[in-house]
Amino acid sequence: MTRLALLVAATFFMEFLDATILTTALPKMAQSLGSTPLDLSVGVSVYALTLAVFILPGGWAVERFGVRATLTAAIALFTLSSALCGVSTAPWFFVLARALQGVGGAFMVPVGRLIVLRTTPKSGILRATALLTWPGLTAPLIGPPLGGFLAESWSWRAIFYVNLPLGVVGAVLAWMWTPALERAEAKPFDLLGFALAGVAQGAALMALDATGWRAAALGLIAIATAAGFVWHVRRAAHPIADFRPFRHLSFRLGLTGGTAARVVISCVPFVLPLMFQLGMGFDATRAGLMVIPLFVGNIGIKPFTTPILRRWGFRRVLVLNAVAQALTLLGCAALGPGTPLALTAALLVVSGASRSMHFTALGTLPFADVPAEEMNVANLIYSVSFQASFAFGVAIATALMKLGALTTPAPLGPFRFTFAALGLIMLAVMLSHARLARNAGEAVTRRAQAGVRT
Repeated sequence: MTRLALLVAATFFMEFLDATILTTALPKMAQSLGSTPLDLSVGVSVYALTLAVFILPGGWAVERFGVRATLTAAIALFTLSSALCGVSTAPWFFVLARALQGVGGAFMVPVGRLIVLRTTPKSGILRATALLTWPGLTAPLIGPPLGGFLAESWSWRAIFYVNLPLGVVGAVLAWMWTPALERAEAKPFDLLGFALAGVAQGAALMALDATGWRAAALGLIAIATAAGFVWHVRRAAHPIADFRPFRHLSFRLGLTGGTAARVVISCVPFVLPLMFQLGMGFDATRAGLMVIPLFVGNIGIKPFTTPILRRWGFRRVLVLNAVAQALTLLGCAALGPGTPLALTAALLVVSGASRSMHFTALGTLPFADVPAEEMNVANLIYSVSFQASFAFGVAIATALMKLGALTTPAPLGPFRFTFAALGLIMLAVMLSHARLARNAGEAVTRRAQAGVRT
């Protein structure tokens, strides 16, 4: 199933490229569309939000249409909406096109991950997870400098056309290579559960961008609909989600603490290019090049993530890694135009390596103790939390930068405030990781069989 895993990894590549290539181009896009970079960041958030919301019907679509048809159609929709983003002439059109692109991505990557999980034995899940993330880590390495170069030298519209040839080839290969896995009996679609989940996430995201009574009202709506969703899922005959995997401690802690960690980590590739451009005055191309060390660290640590997890275990790695992430975030808060390039590069390499280690661990731990019959719903819940963390990461980073603009002097003050706040949040996340059992995830690390002491 190596070629299928590589195909799914290629969809990761498209999704991550599309997310990271956009950030360095935001100032140019905002100028072209008559907006501001922070306001246009809603295009980043709405993309991640629709990814999170529309993952929920993914399980039903697989049961109803099969994995081959679902994956192929998702890649085709993602490709078409990329073209629509490229021809946008107004902020509202761009946001709608990004939302449609999120719908395609919502079915594309999670369904592909499900195929790999269902065709891989537990002993191979850690290796499969590492294989899936390799191309996804190269995309962020290419994205920022490519986005900056295209925005400066040609047009920001070109960054969306990059997906077109990849999408066409991917859709063809998905139809040819995806196995016709046995379908489960299609259940009625839970429209109420889907609506409650969508309203809860949407209201929470909009609350972060609002102020005063609007923020309070949206927050109350988010809490009420989230509570209604939980109540509905526990009582519905055919709920859109299933809470059974939460019985397993590794899934529960890996998901809750993991989501918080991903929210913080996902802020870094968004805030850094803006800080280099708006805070330090670099052009888009230079800002993109400055972010490369972050993704060099991502890729450089990758061959060692599996051996490290097998030697030291999930709990120890996640706790120490959370400390490393917090320190690098605080280090980013100290950067300035006079910081030596070598020191900036070294800090970002360490940050990227730590980021990659966290993603690999958090992408594997939730599935370590989940039985095969619950893998579908576990993957569904994980995928929602994974994508929601990126949506809320961008929204929280934007809110922190706006708050920082009110309390600290420009141009670097808002960015330093944001990185310092994120570093403190990551230290709090460390406490969640510390609650893991010493032997958490042994089913996938094979540490118990190897007799490795903790």
